Amino acid sequence: MYPAYLRGLAFLGLKQGPAAGAEFQKFIDHRGVVLNFPLAALAQLGRARTQALAGNVAAARTSYQNFLGLWHGADADLPLFQEAKSQYARLPAAR
Repeated sequence: MYPAYLRGLAFLGLKQGPAAGAEFQKFIDHRGVVLNFPLAALAQLGRARTQALAGNVAAARTSYQNFLGLWHGADADLPLFQEAKSQYARLPAAR
């Protein structure tokens, strides 16, 4: 499953949201295989970022909430955690 995550990151870096989202979704769809693998939570974050890139704010909001819920006990000083919270806060308000 690690290659799917890396492909997702690569596609996200290229601003190819649909392709990136498909790769992150592979990870999310196979929760039984990845169990507590740390990249499972990061795939949620990747999916949130691809949804935000596509302008799907409602789905991005949900995916960010899922990620932040998984990492609720994380060290608040972790740069990745701070970045995710900041990105979530910058999403346009729900209408």
